[in-house]
Amino acid sequence: MTAPATPQPPVTVRVFTQRLSATPRGARLARHLALNQLREWGLPYDAPASEAVSVIVAELAANAVTHGRVPGRDFELRLSLVTGSVRVEVTDTRGEPLPAVRPPGPLDDGGRGLLLVDALADRWEVLDREPPPGKTVRAEVDVPRWSALARKAGADS
Repeated sequence: MTAPATPQPPVTVRVFTQRLSATPRGARLARHLALNQLREWGLPYDAPASEAVSVIVAELAANAVTHGRVPGRDFELRLSLVTGSVRVEVTDTRGEPLPAVRPPGPLDDGGRGLLLVDALADRWEVLDREPPPGKTVRAEVDVPRWSALARKAGADS
């Protein structure tokens, strides 16, 4: 005799992808688009996860524009609502690896972006872009009450 199956919430993955110009305006737009998409998925602007994703997108987009820019090439923002988290991916076409994350000196005027990502993301990594050249920085922020959010997102589409 087998035990009755326990009902499981459906696994729902929602994805948003946008290519943006590798300019400061494109980086700002990435943050606004991310916040709007999270709101459409049912995550309010003032939710801690939304605020964390907003800062992460802003930092990764700024890095893509500042350090990953190749003239004539865009960068890509990809958001995924996956089981238990929001995944942020920013891809640029510069093939050089990211420098090691280290605390900046007290008088340095930059170098804090990846420290912020490291502090706000529950997980993050750097992947080689497929197809090369380039890299993707992926960060995930856990979302409490994910199954309710996923059901709402599924009902709205």
